[in-house]
Amino acid sequence: MNPHDSQRPPSVDALARDLAVRHDLPHAVLVDCARSAIAAGNPADADRLAAEFHTSLLRDVVNATGVLLHTNLGRAPINFSRQARSSTLEFDLATGERGSRQRSIGSLIAALCGAEAALVVNNNAAAIMLVLGALADGRDVAVSRGESVEIGGGFRIPDVLEQSGARLVDVGTTNRTRLRDYAKAVDSRKNDIALLLKIHPSNFSVNGFVEETPVSQLATLGVPVVADIGSGLIDETCPWLNGPTPSWLAGEPAAKQALQAGASLVTFSGDKLMGGPQCGIIAGNADLIAKCSVHPLARALRPGALVISALQDVALAYLDKRVTSDIPFWAMATTTVDELRIRAQRIVDASGVGQLVNTAALPGAGSTPGASIPSVGIAVIGNHLATLRKRTLPVIARVVESNTVLDMRSCFVHDDDELIAALKSLPTR
Repeated sequence: MNPHDSQRPPSVDALARDLAVRHDLPHAVLVDCARSAIAAGNPADADRLAAEFHTSLLRDVVNATGVLLHTNLGRAPINFSRQARSSTLEFDLATGERGSRQRSIGSLIAALCGAEAALVVNNNAAAIMLVLGALADGRDVAVSRGESVEIGGGFRIPDVLEQSGARLVDVGTTNRTRLRDYAKAVDSRKNDIALLLKIHPSNFSVNGFVEETPVSQLATLGVPVVADIGSGLIDETCPWLNGPTPSWLAGEPAAKQALQAGASLVTFSGDKLMGGPQCGIIAGNADLIAKCSVHPLARALRPGALVISALQDVALAYLDKRVTSDIPFWAMATTTVDELRIRAQRIVDASGVGQLVNTAALPGAGSTPGASIPSVGIAVIGNHLATLRKRTLPVIARVVESNTVLDMRSCFVHDDDELIAALKSLPTR
């Protein structure tokens, strides 16, 4: 008997068993869906609740948006797999004693950045929080008003400072902050400046009548400078590329150059321009890194073995100059337009759907605001976003002027057959 046929509400268990015929979900989840629907007086709604839960599960997608570091799609895609074995996360093979999870990865990151030492935490907000808590608790931190920004999820720099125990000292104005503004804050008797925090406003740009103080000038004031470069460019010269630095990286601050300019510490994300897993990195002066590493927050914010293992692969790829072959973000970013056009034409020819269009891909994730990378897309008349999202392997695209556009720069070669199948499934003929 179908449980919906009865005049009385079905039992939770009966409805859950009925859902199991159509939804491949654990029984406990189906019970929750059934219970919620019955409690709301509409048992038939359990199907919708189960379908919505299934859709909400973390799963792979094809990113055809043209945003290479798409925050909602996990930012930098990474190649990572390992056998189900234990690891030397905190074990020293040489001595057989307990080791440090930070030692090797810290050394690799320090070598990349030209730093004395480095520390890894679970994201860049955590990196800033740890630095402030370890080095400025109960003291003042000078921040330009133009850099007192809000980052993703509504988190604001003043709030981060407050939670760390440090006190914010605003310097300069929204559009212009000079060296003398910082010097005034440092010299003021009412302040106890522990750090000068310079924040790269990576998710927006201010143009016109603006002025900022570079790290090299801040470093002359005798107070440690912490440069939050945010987007994680390791070296502005991009030595891992066969050629000049791409124009879309112009003006983007880099870890190596910030330290060379006199920053005591740099903080940045591992899953943006670095192309690694989500994490936050602190690199620079060994004494300051040591203070951060023994602060109680360091344990609460430490990453696990999967993150460290993935980040280790990325760091080794940089040091071995295997970046464009082994780090997916840089493979996407450096593919030529001609290569993209050839792939796009093959997909259109094989599917019989769409036409080629020139597009502008974006680095994404708050990196290089206002910059774009020439690309090629496949345009299909009409809005097909919902249809593409419903595929077993969802394809996430965008609509431009009433056309659905699949940007090839953010799609990998191994997904080309999936794109062909997706286009064939569209109701366009």
